[in-house]
Amino acid sequence: MIQVTRLNGETFMLNALYIEQVQSFPDTTITLTNSKKLVVKETEKEIFFLVTRFYQMIGLQGSKIETGDKE
Repeated sequence: MIQVTRLNGETFMLNALYIEQVQSFPDTTITLTNSKKLVVKETEKEIFFLVTRFYQMIGLQGSKIETGDKE
């Protein structure tokens, strides 16, 4: 679960496994697998890191985040 904030300041927990996509319109809109849309204060990047950390906590993703940059 990740904690996100509605535009009115109310926080709630969201099961990140149900997130289908995250977009900015410019407000961040999260579309769930059941097609429900949630508008939150967090940015796309913040949601990405929250979801990544959640996946790591439950063992769905390793600890290294690939950025696509070649060193």
